[in-house]
Amino acid sequence: MTIKAVIVEDSRLARNELKQLIKEHADLELIGEASNVDEGFELIQSENPDLLFLDINMPEKDGFELLEMLDEVPITVFTTAYDEFAIKSFEYNALDYLLKPVSQKRFDMALEKVRAKLSNIHNPADTTKRLTPNSQIFIKDGEACWLVKISDISMFEIVGNYTRVFFEDKKPMLYKSLNQVEEKLPEDAFFRANRQQIVNTNYIENVVPWFNGKLKLAMNNGEEVEVSRRQSYIFKDKMSL
Repeated sequence: MTIKAVIVEDSRLARNELKQLIKEHADLELIGEASNVDEGFELIQSENPDLLFLDINMPEKDGFELLEMLDEVPITVFTTAYDEFAIKSFEYNALDYLLKPVSQKRFDMALEKVRAKLSNIHNPADTTKRLTPNSQIFIKDGEACWLVKISDISMFEIVGNYTRVFFEDKKPMLYKSLNQVEEKLPEDAFFRANRQQIVNTNYIENVVPWFNGKLKLAMNNGEEVEVSRRQSYIFKDKMSL
């Protein structure tokens, strides 16, 4: 399998170094490069790469801002000249980080992680532009950042004009409306319970009959979700209840 990669890096020297490292791997194809976030966004949108080599510190907009702009984030390997920043980025769930200048050995190790990750992903072509369970999204809430796989999210909930995302024990804010989120979610796994909440049906622990024909869902993270009367009928049909 050919791994299609792009580089978003403001330093021409650093881009050239990465290109030399990429040439050492027959299964790695560089399909584009960009020197800033806006160019990188356009490149990723048009080319849909498997792998993104992303510099963190760039003028005007940084690498995290690029990830926020994307609906779906490719497998990401951060590149940085700042060791402390790199380690922090790794904690944010990037697949790996490379500290500049990048050695061939360290690059090869990162690529092995990429290959292992891709070998576990088997997604059909998605002509509807919806995300798949294996897709990952970038969430930045204050100083904290995460790359989260869609299948790891148990629920989305309206908070004003934005959306709270529930995964593991985290509840960060995503700066998109719930309607915008719903348009991208895989329909087979996510269900709009009411005007305020969308649930991942794989995280439902119990379904309880409620008042006036409604249902109440007990989620395995301890949250309870009341399904509207109209959506309760749809839910019963969807789940064959």
